[in-house]
Amino acid sequence: DYCGILKNLRKALATFSGTGDDGRGGNGVETEPAKPDEELLADLREAIAFVRAFLEERSASLDGIIGQTGFARNAAILAAKEAANENDETRKRFEVMCRAVFSKFKACITIEGVNACRGEFDAINIVYKSLQQDREQADITDIIRQLHQVVDEAIETQTQPAIAEELPPYAISKIDFDRLRREFERSPAKRTTVQNLKTAIEQRLQRLLQQNPLRTDFQRHYEEIVAEYNREKDRVTIEKTFEALLQIMGEMDDEESRAVREGLDEESLAVFDLLRKPNLTSGDIKRIKAVAVDLLETLKAEKLRINHWRDKESTRDAVRLTIQDYLWNEQTGLPETYSEEDVRDKTEAVFVHVFRAYPTVPSPYYASMAS
Repeated sequence: DYCGILKNLRKALATFSGTGDDGRGGNGVETEPAKPDEELLADLREAIAFVRAFLEERSASLDGIIGQTGFARNAAILAAKEAANENDETRKRFEVMCRAVFSKFKACITIEGVNACRGEFDAINIVYKSLQQDREQADITDIIRQLHQVVDEAIETQTQPAIAEELPPYAISKIDFDRLRREFERSPAKRTTVQNLKTAIEQRLQRLLQQNPLRTDFQRHYEEIVAEYNREKDRVTIEKTFEALLQIMGEMDDEESRAVREGLDEESLAVFDLLRKPNLTSGDIKRIKAVAVDLLETLKAEKLRINHWRDKESTRDAVRLTIQDYLWNEQTGLPETYSEEDVRDKTEAVFVHVFRAYPTVPSPYYASMAS
């Protein structure tokens, strides 16, 4: 109601002006305007206490970040990240608690007593930003380099950080897995390494699925690994998870090189996979590869170049009809072993794929590979 709105407005003005909520000065009858400052600071201290308790339950501490420098401070930050990265749920919960601290600190920014909390705020902010940076910059090569570096630093007796080993761009075939396993076993950052590796794999997996919808086996395999990891947190499980993630990286490497082995590019490989069916002869496979390449070139030459072709029924139907006619044609189409039902199913599968993957030509999902 109007009176309630007016009262709240007066209180808000009093918070920033230092006057009573009726504008008569700080000695007015109502003393509530002084209370919000105390409540806001109390809320901030409570939010910080939640973060402290979360870390201390997991053998980490804000004080180590606030009161230390150099290697000791870096170790304290790493310990806090390890606490947050216990599993996916704890990572999300910790980030939510951090954001609560940030919003409550912002609400107290004009309050004199807020500076007493600044050291804790800064420490929480450092950990939070480091976690976000890990997510944004997830890269297999960098993760492996960091693992080498973290292990080296952990066994250093002096405070000078070890020099990071320069690694070439990541290639699964060139990784020394025995060395990597030994370093992971000694690493004080196991959880963070696994979390970062998961992020990098998720980003890569998303790209693979965008390019080829039949790669869902990789998604299922990855989800099984993560589900098992989130169920158990003992040392054996986390090391088993690390090896499983390395294995799926190798499988994705192999998948990304499959187009070359098949004599196709990534775009035509996706269509080829959609057109395949079990028990094909080598001659049938050879023909289907040619169909995949030629059909895609035909579509990209005209129908898929029409602006906003997906928005109109007429242009969508034209694309679908082109696919169907091409697959039916005795000269250009599928082998004779494909039934009428097979051709209908393959027509729909290819249409769904090009509808999703080709809003424009070139496709945004393959643009990075063409550049």
